[in-house]
This record gives sequence, structure tokens and C-alpha cells, in this order.
Amino acid sequence: MNPSPASSYRKSTELNAEMSAAVIRVLLYFDIFNHPLSINEIKDLIQIEVKDENEVPEVLWELVDQQKIYFHEGYYSVSSSVFNMHRRIAGEKYAKTMVDRMKKFSSLIASFPFVKAVTISGSLSKNFMDENSDIDYFIITSRNRLWLTRTFLVLYKKIFLLNSKKNFCVNYFVSEDQLAIPDRNIFTATEVSYLIPVYNYSEYLNFMKENKWSKTFYPNFPLRNEYYLVDEKFPGIKSFLEKIFSGSLGEAIDNYFFKFTLKHWKKKFKDFDASTFDLRMRTKKNVSKHHPNGFQEKILRELDIKFSNFEKQHDIVLRHEKSSVYA
Repeated sequence: MNPSPASSYRKSTELNAEMSAAVIRVLLYFDIFNHPLSINEIKDLIQIEVKDENEVPEVLWELVDQQKIYFHEGYYSVSSSVFNMHRRIAGEKYAKTMVDRMKKFSSLIASFPFVKAVTISGSLSKNFMDENSDIDYFIITSRNRLWLTRTFLVLYKKIFLLNSKKNFCVNYFVSEDQLAIPDRNIFTATEVSYLIPVYNYSEYLNFMKENKWSKTFYPNFPLRNEYYLVDEKFPGIKSFLEKIFSGSLGEAIDNYFFKFTLKHWKKKFKDFDASTFDLRMRTKKNVSKHHPNGFQEKILRELDIKFSNFEKQHDIVLRHEKSSVYA
């Protein structure tokens, strides 16, 4: 028996409402960063699997017509201001000027001993940079050599770059035996999905496989391609150093740097309770995370406020059981 016109209409209306809420959630998240989105980006980022390519543009124009969202020169936003659109266009142009520099430093980082993979995170991974942005690297190391590798990279930054992180912000490391990210929310899912592989594409694929939970948030987001891949700048030196530090000497040095850094950070961030320290300064043999400002927590709190305000202003439900993982 075919469904009645009334039941078909009701189902269509429910799907349309769900898609509308999904679009608004995405735009609200990126509005925290003053970052409007193109239609293709929205298709990649909405939390509902896109089966009909026409559905997203139809929902977008309906939301624009209702003045719940706004459209300016190819970009959608919850803000009626055109400032963020101009800011984004300028940021894209600036990001293009930084690609060669990013590839240069990525090739250098890949030359350090026991670096297994290099990826780009942060604003540049979203094709945006301004004068205040850093080039952020998410680095995968060999097993039991994370702290040796990290310390060598940090010493290079301090000595040769005068501790500037503009082109060399190395604040998150995992080792090849611990690729899964334990913090599973909209912020980490965004950062994981947007990672740009620049060295060792196969290890990037391993990482994404271990973090397939991100598809809960972004079922339509594609894997990144191999466009920006680089080789080690000094492969001979890397091979030589890995031979020197591959045995018990390397193990002892790695353990020393791990214990030294943990003790230093515990003292420096003594005001952090155990859970805050683990979230912001995760320091284990196979993980090094240095985010003392608690950016993740701030973003999730602000998102929760944005959801509440938008729901009250437009009498719409954005959060339900399925989407509660957002905040």
C-alpha cells in the first residue's frame, strides 16, 4: 500500500526540519570563529547524511527567506553583517601566501628523528589565516620516541626560531600506537576531520581509521587528498639519528624527557585539577597535548550559549538526543 499524501507530507516536513536544524547548528559553530561557509562546506559539515543533493540548497534558501540565516557573495552565516564574509575572503588570500612556508617547515619537521607523519591543524586547515594566526602541526611519532622527538623539535624552535611559533606551532603529538583521540565532541571532530596530511599519507589514513567516531558528527566529510605532501628535507640525517637513538639509549632519553616535562608542567600548572590538567596538558608516554588556555572548553561553552539564544529567538529546537554530543 502506498503512503497517503498526508503521511508523505508529514515525513517530508520532518526531514526538512531536521535538515534545517542541522544546517543552523553548523553555521552557529563556525560563527564562533566568525567564519561563514560555502554551500559545499555545509554539505560536508552537516550532521545528517546527504542523499539528495538538492535538499541542502532548498533548505538554505528557505532559511534565508525566513531570515534565520543570511547569504553574502557565496557564503552563508547566521550573521547579517558582511564583515565576516570580507574577512574570510581576505583570510583565504593570506592562507595561499603561507602554503609554501607551510610545506617548507613541514619538510623540515618530517626530517626529525622518529616523525612518522605530519598534518596541519588549526586555522590553516580551514583555508584561513591572518596576521595573528600560527601554522599548527599535529604530529605522529614512532612508538616510545614521542618525547625525544618532541623535545628535539621544541629545542629547534627555541634556539633557531627564537621561540616563535608563527610558522612552527607544535603543540599536539601522538605516537603510532595511540592514534585514537579520547575527547569526542564537535570541537575535536572538527579538528580531526580538517587535518591536512603533509607527510606520510598512509599514516594519516591509519589515524582517520582509528578516529572514525568523527563520522558521528560529520558523516559527509571526505578524507583529505595528497595534494600538499612533502618529503623529508634531510632524509640522511634523519636515518642517521634514528639509528643512534633506536636502542636503549633512545629509550632512556625518551623516558627522561617525559618525566622531566611532566614534572615541569605539573609545577607550572599547579592550579589545574587532575581532570583539567589531563584535558589541556595531557602528558603520557604516547601523547603530548599543550593547550593551557582551555580553548576547547571555551568553544563548547560558547556554542551552548549560541544554541540557547538561537532557540529562544527563533522558537526552534536545535538540540535533541541525537545532537546532544555537540556540547
